[in-house]
Amino acid sequence: MTTDMTTEDMTRTQPVDTTRTEDDMDKDTRQTVASRTSGAPDQRERLMAEGLTLAYDRRTVAEELSVTIPDHSFTVIVGPNACGKSTLLRALSRMLKPTAGSVLLDGQSIGSLRAKKVARTLGLLPQSSIAPDGITVADLVARGRYPHQGLLRQWSETDERIVDESMAATGVAELADRYVDELSGGQRQRVWIAMAIAQQTPLLLLDEPTTYLDIQHQIDVLDLCAQLHEEQGRTLVAVLHDLNHAARYATHLIAMRGGEVVAEGAPGDVVTAELVERVFGLRCQVIDDPETGTPLVIPAARRSRTARAEAPLATAAVNES
Repeated sequence: MTTDMTTEDMTRTQPVDTTRTEDDMDKDTRQTVASRTSGAPDQRERLMAEGLTLAYDRRTVAEELSVTIPDHSFTVIVGPNACGKSTLLRALSRMLKPTAGSVLLDGQSIGSLRAKKVARTLGLLPQSSIAPDGITVADLVARGRYPHQGLLRQWSETDERIVDESMAATGVAELADRYVDELSGGQRQRVWIAMAIAQQTPLLLLDEPTTYLDIQHQIDVLDLCAQLHEEQGRTLVAVLHDLNHAARYATHLIAMRGGEVVAEGAPGDVVTAELVERVFGLRCQVIDDPETGTPLVIPAARRSRTARAEAPLATAAVNES
């Protein structure tokens, strides 16, 4: 398999693991697992942002933005379009340099760390990924193993096994010899997720991982994320548009609006009818999901929303008369 990859490729397409033995893990991951199993308390969370100002050219998206990602959580960031969700994720992965403030990875400024060290610790599945021309599915997934290669560690049977397991976990094993540019949007998305899994990092950031996927594959991908979190203790951070998916799968929810964190915590504490209307401008009811007991958002019917919008106008007309 081809495993050559530039630093730019790695930064643009960085993403976690299916089965992983202690021998497969790098030093950083072994230390994390040892800390958890020994009961030694963490001094601070591994990934956090302090006082960020984020901007594209002269357009400021967020100011004085601070977040802490709880270790071993499945954190989901939600909010309306253009609220800064993906921008925050890009900053956490060092794809976007803050104009002020800092992102800390293991207590160090992420911008000061070597690219390969970051890639062994933190993986990223960006919103839009571009595959090199003429690359097969198997070769693209194999690029997830690049951070683990070096002068003293070349491609091995372990790498081969991890690539095969990653493709199987995402349902693309039968596409291994196909060219990526021949695939549908949904198939390509699952291939990128397979590459992210093959990277086997203790932290994984995913920007809208269910994009282009039908409902069955959306649930498959989110189930896989939950498995990585629950069975292996990986820390996941995802941006999702579907609030009900977020409430069902997240252990920690961050709600954003206008570049600010409006609320965060367990989904059962955060997702209320009042918050949904405040953040999304949508009237709704929040009930218990009959399958999971997590919050389930039921939007108000069109007639109900229309009647409420027209009521102030009718009152004003009566007062004027």
